[in-house]
Amino acid sequence: QAQVVESGGGLVQTGGSLRLSCAASGITFSSYDFGWFRQAPGKEREFVATIIWSGLITNYADSVKGRFAISRDNAKNTVYLQMNSLKPEDTAVYYCAARLRRYSDFYKSSEYDYWGQGTQVTVSS
Repeated sequence: QAQVVESGGGLVQTGGSLRLSCAASGITFSSYDFGWFRQAPGKEREFVATIIWSGLITNYADSVKGRFAISRDNAKNTVYLQMNSLKPEDTAVYYCAARLRRYSDFYKSSEYDYWGQGTQVTVSS
């Protein structure tokens, strides 16, 4: 049974950093693309970043480009999201999602097969 579990969220001040982790099990990890999404209170879930199965291609939302970095360690079945220069508007529940590799819209949440339960990130001003 596939399982995706996020960790690493917390409370941080503006300008600070956090690293989120996403551990996956029950899937052939190296065959899956992974994405990070976030949802703030009262808002829709939005795309943050994605990394393809090989790790060779990444994509980011404009709002986080240059501040966030997604990476993966296929030996550890783990995906990371390094978040730097955090802003109050980054406050949200962050979700990790996995999909069997495909050439389709990576920014659409509907394109992902498995989701974690989310981890809260709060950035204080």
